[in-house]
Amino acid sequence: MDLGVRWKLHGDGHTPAPGAVVRPDERLSWPRTVGLGAQHVVAMFGASFVAPVLMGLDPNLAIMMSGVATVIFLLATRGRVPSYLGCSLSFVGVAAVIRAQGGTSATVTGAVFVVGVALFLVGLAVQRFGARIIHAAMPPIVTGAVVMLIGFNLAPVTASVYWPQDQWTALLVMLFTGLAVVCLRGFWSRIAIFLGLVFGYGISWAFDRIFGKIHSADASGKLTDHWRLDLSAVGKADWIGLPHFHGPSFQWSAVLVALPVVIALVAENAGHVKAVGEMTGEPLDDKLGTAISADGIGSMLSTAVGGPPNTTYSENIGVMAATRVYSTAAYWAAAGFALLFGICPKFGAIVAAIPGGVLGGITVILYGMIGLLGAQIWINSKVDLRNPLNLVPAAAGIIIGVGNVTMKFTDTFSLSGIALGTLVVITGYHALRALAPAHLKTQEPLLDSGTSSYDEESGTTAAREADQRAGS
Repeated sequence: MDLGVRWKLHGDGHTPAPGAVVRPDERLSWPRTVGLGAQHVVAMFGASFVAPVLMGLDPNLAIMMSGVATVIFLLATRGRVPSYLGCSLSFVGVAAVIRAQGGTSATVTGAVFVVGVALFLVGLAVQRFGARIIHAAMPPIVTGAVVMLIGFNLAPVTASVYWPQDQWTALLVMLFTGLAVVCLRGFWSRIAIFLGLVFGYGISWAFDRIFGKIHSADASGKLTDHWRLDLSAVGKADWIGLPHFHGPSFQWSAVLVALPVVIALVAENAGHVKAVGEMTGEPLDDKLGTAISADGIGSMLSTAVGGPPNTTYSENIGVMAATRVYSTAAYWAAAGFALLFGICPKFGAIVAAIPGGVLGGITVILYGMIGLLGAQIWINSKVDLRNPLNLVPAAAGIIIGVGNVTMKFTDTFSLSGIALGTLVVITGYHALRALAPAHLKTQEPLLDSGTSSYDEESGTTAAREADQRAGS
């Protein structure tokens, strides 16, 4: 059985010829391949260790399980889809809601484990029936609205938890990160979040030296005098050791909050697989279902031991676009580095020490970008918001999700925020479509032309839309 772990040496193994690409089944020399793997790790670091911190989970375990999930993904796709699976930011809002309802880390991972199961089943369905079933159930108006409300639902977390801890550091980090995203080029723009974190560490350290302790809310929300950057735990942490494992706990209320994220993950995987296929010049339509299922398996395994869920990372796709090296050998090297970082408690202590003000500046941009990806889906798919069939369910669902509106059904069961907003968008759209006059239905095709090229031959427009979605 070919598991995609054999690579032909590309050229002389040193530098690809001008205009040439290193295909997934090829590699450069091992030293260069390992170096590329390290570059992929740096690219995913910013988001992949911020996400578990925001979710209240162990960053060491998150990095370790991202390496495990990447290995699973590469094996499942037989080395044809070069991608790195890092911690998904789509679940940050879900974790915040579950914890606000009194849930623990086990409750969070239990809810996300169920999402992993659902994602795995969606992947199997796509393998059996094709990508069209995704677009029939979740056309772009629905997908875009759900992604938007997931991102914007996070705004109160930044406003009430992180920003008040150190507003001036948050402002400076926000400005620096924004400049890094816009002004830097190539690989450096892809790691703008990571650079923002490094800048935030430096500013916090400098402010502590210049101004002393700050009087503000700490991580627990209590007003107190405290250092912005407290590295006391770093010195006490061991260099080698296993992260903290724990099992999941299942509660229906938490599961219902988390399930809508399946929509975002399916859209994300489809866009990433499509983008990789366009870059490598190899049609990957037959691997879409496998990729989605592999993502689900990786998330199930991670959450089963207390880690966060995973998803394919556009940061790493950007690295491939910049280097034109698509070798899956580099991703095996990246997974190896992630496993090594996972067994270094000192690394986890450094991550856990990220000042609240730094997270405030980062999350202002990060959460907004997540929400605006929904708008990008609408733009790429040419969704007509003048059509009330599109406008009404999206408008209602987004306001419910962002405003955290609650519907109480019994004393022990209610739906609110992300879960209720998603339900309104999906059921509202399909119910209205069934009742709408014919002229409203003909203004937009049921299938998402941005991704349905898995079942049809892709053209120039499809390639351009793939690049745009991958850049998200």
